Amino acid sequence: MFDLLWVEFKRSWINLRRYPSEFVGGVITLSLFFLLLYLGARYLAGPGANFGERTEAILAGFLLWTLTLFAYNSLSFGLSEEAQTGTLEQVFLTPYGPIPLLLLRNLAGLGTQLLLIGSVGLVLMWFTGARLSLPPLVFLPILTVLIGGYGLGFAMASLALLFKRVQQLLGISQFLLIFLLQYPLESEGWLRTLGYFLPLVPGAGLARGMMSSSAGLDWGALALAFLNGLAYLALGIALFSRAVHTAKRRGLLFGY
Repeated sequence: MFDLLWVEFKRSWINLRRYPSEFVGGVITLSLFFLLLYLGARYLAGPGANFGERTEAILAGFLLWTLTLFAYNSLSFGLSEEAQTGTLEQVFLTPYGPIPLLLLRNLAGLGTQLLLIGSVGLVLMWFTGARLSLPPLVFLPILTVLIGGYGLGFAMASLALLFKRVQQLLGISQFLLIFLLQYPLESEGWLRTLGYFLPLVPGAGLARGMMSSSAGLDWGALALAFLNGLAYLALGIALFSRAVHTAKRRGLLFGY
């Protein structure tokens, strides 16, 4: 299994080295996307508008959204690309099995994605003047967000496996991720309780607070965030396993 992880890790860095324009284009595109939204909001708020600490919170949520999109989209886009190139069957013939292969492939690509998001974060902090705090413990709630993102990714990948083309559905669902990652977990009452049952919300709330307000880590909330992420990961893998069984029975893995 370690050999597979090392091979996939080398594959991701070789792609980065051979196609640096993709990396630079990603940094420019994501930075412009956030800046257009940020400047547009300041224009609508009127002259002299100052978002204060909300700028840090919004920027932290945007970077979390970008990282989650990688975990969420890569599984579905990967399967769709394999299906279009006619190599989908080879993925399922590997002795490792499709689920470990896809998990390790995306885990290996996480390094290049973190490099991309770090570059975007530096560019946006320079333009907006925001300052994000990155204590070492902040990576624990970010990890729970990634776990939940992979769970949602496996659920969407099950649709990609059965229907092959789900790009429109992926595009629409990305806006739902924005809502989940910016969910007001700081509120009181039933909204706060509901947030702990929604995917990504508990970990995203912790990470936003630590990055934007230098808040301490609530270990009880972190435990709930891990339970939330693992529950959605288990649900996503179960749905994907069921989709694999259905695809084999219908003969959907062979050819183009």
